[in-house]
Order: sequence, then C-alpha cells, then structure tokens
Amino acid sequence: MKLPLIFGTLLAIGMASCLDNIDQRPQLKEEPVVSERPFKYWTWITADPKRDETSYIAEFKKYKENGLDAILINTNTDPVLLGRLAPLAKNEGLEVHAWIMAMNRPGDSIVRQHPEWYVVSRKGESAYDHRPYVGYYEFLCPSRKESRNHVLRLVEGLSKVDDVASVHLDYIRFPDVYLPIGLLPKYDLVQNGELPEYDFCYCDVCVEEFQKEYHKNPREMENPAIDMEWKQFRLNKIRNVVNEAYQIVHKNNKLLTAAVFPYPEMADHMVRQRWDKWDIDMVLPMIYNEFYNEGTDWVGFATKQGVEDLREKDTELHTGIYVPGMTPGDLTKAIEEAKENGAKGVSFFDGPAITEDQFKVIKSSKRAE
Repeated sequence: MKLPLIFGTLLAIGMASCLDNIDQRPQLKEEPVVSERPFKYWTWITADPKRDETSYIAEFKKYKENGLDAILINTNTDPVLLGRLAPLAKNEGLEVHAWIMAMNRPGDSIVRQHPEWYVVSRKGESAYDHRPYVGYYEFLCPSRKESRNHVLRLVEGLSKVDDVASVHLDYIRFPDVYLPIGLLPKYDLVQNGELPEYDFCYCDVCVEEFQKEYHKNPREMENPAIDMEWKQFRLNKIRNVVNEAYQIVHKNNKLLTAAVFPYPEMADHMVRQRWDKWDIDMVLPMIYNEFYNEGTDWVGFATKQGVEDLREKDTELHTGIYVPGMTPGDLTKAIEEAKENGAKGVSFFDGPAITEDQFKVIKSSKRAE
C-alpha cells in the first residue's frame, strides 16, 4: 500500500522541479518598437553664386515654413559655394544634399580640354561636337579611367563639405536612347527603335574592352539592340561609377543619393540605367507623369514598380514630382499616390517653380502626417 504513496510523492517533487526550471529559463526580451521615419519632403534648387545670403535665407525659410524637410542644391560642383549655403539652410531646419550632374558635364572647363572623354554614338559621332537632342548634353564615357576619375574627384570634393547629408548624383547614365513619349513632338522625332545617333558608347575604349571579353565587335553587329551582353556591359559601366562613388562618400560619412528614371526596367530601356542593382542609399525617381502623357495615377504605378524592385535592398525610394502645370488637386493626388505605394518621401522639381497654392498643398499634407 506504500507504493502509490511513494509514487505520488515523487510525481509531486518532479512537477515542482519542472515548475522551478520554467521560472529559471531566460525570459525572452520584447522586440524594440521601431518607429517609422516621417514622410520626407524635398526639393531641387540651383544656386547662383551672385545672390546674397539674405535672399537665400529667405528662400530656405519659406521652404521650411511650407513643409519641406530637405533641399538638393546644384552648385555646379563648387564645394566653396556649397560650404557657404549649407549652414544657412541647416540653420533654417533643412537637410542639405549636394546635387551633381555626373556623367553629363556641361560647361566643365576641364572636360572641354579632353575630347576623347566623350561618349561616341553608333553613328560614329562624339558628343564633344555632336550633342544629342540639346546643346548641354556633354556626356562622358564611364569606361575611360580619366573621365570616370574626374567625376569621382568631384563627388569626393562635395562629400567633404560640412553640413551635407549626401552627394546626389544626377545624369548618372548614358544619353537617352529613347526620349519620354511626351517630349518627342518637341524634337520632331519618331523613335520606334534604337537609332544610331542616340545609341552610345561606341568609343575605342568601350569597343576594345567589350571585344576582348566577349570576342565580338558591337560596331559590326547587325542589330546591337538585341545583344544582351553589349547592353549589360554598358549598364555595368554606370553601376561601377555609382558603386565607387558610394565607397567615397561613405568614407566621408555621407550618404549617396541619385535622381533616376521612373523605375528600373524603364530606366534600363531608356538610358542604360539599372538602379536597383546599385550600391546606393536613396533614389529619387523622376516620375514626371506629364512627360509620358500619363495621369497622376501613373505616379503610384511607377512608385510601386520601383519599391518592389528594391524590396531585397536597403535603398529608400522617394518619388520625384514635376510641379509646373500641376493643379493643387493634381499635386494632392500625386503625393497620395506616392505615399500609398510605398515611397518614403516626395521631391518637387523645382523649388522656385512651386506656386503658393502648391505650397498650401504640401503644408497641408505635412500636417496630416
């Protein structure tokens, strides 16, 4: 009769021991709550070295009072001018980004001394003296060590300026293989395929390097537009410039951002720019719906495409909006489309073009955050 009693005692002791062990197990820590960063509002501006500081302070104050958080300043890669303006903007509560025209270098006195640095079309014409579309298209070849290093030195100079959050690459691409459809009538053009005068770069350096690696000459291809290795070769050349710039600016404790075409597949097709493959912190795709004969709902479509293509990367997407001609209703809708489709912010081109009615929209949207 004692066995059941002994068994019951042992069972009770065992259960108590289990309970003790449960109490002694390390407690799982609660996951920290990560707060979402506020939706950011940016604008692009171009600096004029002749303007006085008082006028800039007034401009920066206006942006801040109307809901803007950040400005991208084009100083024509002048670090001294940037160094003068950055603290003025920062004092008004704005984040400052150094905007640089990268592979397109109009008016660059050093570049003009080196005709060999320019991209060459399939037609055999150099952008040095045969500019595609417009006179300021002075695109450099990303394969040439000298032209690439010139651009990277400019990036490095801007990245060393105090009070700057990022270096912002623009024109980090080849000339347009295809113009946005809404701009074709302006140039009286029909582009149903890749035209030789708008297909770059067929310079000696690019051709020789490609030929050495792939054992074929793009100048001799019957239809180079369908040769994926030739296309990828040029995509990689732009990517390499970006990735080198990324290392440079991060060494100087800055971020790398860029203005890009609406979404990666489209950018790939139009300007040899595959930005979802880059080492970069933020992209500001220029989703200028008017250029493509699209409505404001297209802002949401293109934003979503870009966000999805970046889902495996840490790169943020901030939607670029073209404000000239936009009604307050259109601007409201464009901002909403960007927000609803995953953008982390919106940037307006450009600051001086924003009307008082548009500022009211921006300020109202900011308050609704």
